[in-house]
Amino acid sequence: MIATNGRTPEPIIGILSGMGPHAGLDLAHKILDLTPVRQDQDHLPVTVVSYPHWIPDRSTFLFDPSQPTPVPALVAIAKRLEAAGATVVGMPCNTAHAPAIFDAIKEQLRTDGHHLRMVHMIQEAVDYTKHLLPSLRRIGVLGSLAVFRLGLYRSRIEQAGLEAVMVDEEMQVNKVNRTIFDPDFGIKAHAAPVTEQARRYLIEAIQHLRTKGADAIFLGCTEFPLAVPEPYFEGIPLIDPTLVLARALIRETYPDRVAQADALMNQ
Repeated sequence: MIATNGRTPEPIIGILSGMGPHAGLDLAHKILDLTPVRQDQDHLPVTVVSYPHWIPDRSTFLFDPSQPTPVPALVAIAKRLEAAGATVVGMPCNTAHAPAIFDAIKEQLRTDGHHLRMVHMIQEAVDYTKHLLPSLRRIGVLGSLAVFRLGLYRSRIEQAGLEAVMVDEEMQVNKVNRTIFDPDFGIKAHAAPVTEQARRYLIEAIQHLRTKGADAIFLGCTEFPLAVPEPYFEGIPLIDPTLVLARALIRETYPDRVAQADALMNQ
């Protein structure tokens, strides 16, 4: 924590960005959006570190552990956030929450004597959805191929006593994953603005999950909300884990502000 003008040190929110960089900016924007203010000084302190060139591809490592691991780079970036005063850190990348990455980061920080708290975005999203929408039972999931095949959302949805609804393998490979990674139209290559084809593929996948009976849908790639920012699509709630992560980071640092954040989220 950093104290200024002799005041008591205040907690600082850390954003471990770079996976992809626009998702890190999106998280920062959502923290701003969930903070009612009248002047600059009312905003919450946030530090963002985005070193994408340091971080090996998460999916490549998860599918083949012989490939370079992103863990050392993510630990090093987390330590830089702590050096800048961060006390609680969020990673706007769903794939980085695979146990082989997320748990390894936490363990390495603990071993090295650091005390950063890492907020688990996927667990926060599931818990918040179950609390906010208790009548929902069948939750659709969209995400990267790693999120799909490793069941990163499915396992936690099922642990919460809910049913996960997944897209078919063919749609996952040929539409959903290409929405993220295709070099010609994917969001990683074209995030601002997102291409019409990326949005069209994502909407096709949303409609596909709707036909399979999903009551709500997790946008389980932090770049998907850049393409579909609407909170509902044809009456189905689209749950943005980045927005839930923003709320959780506020709760963990400035709990007196979370009621205001909830009011803004539920407008």
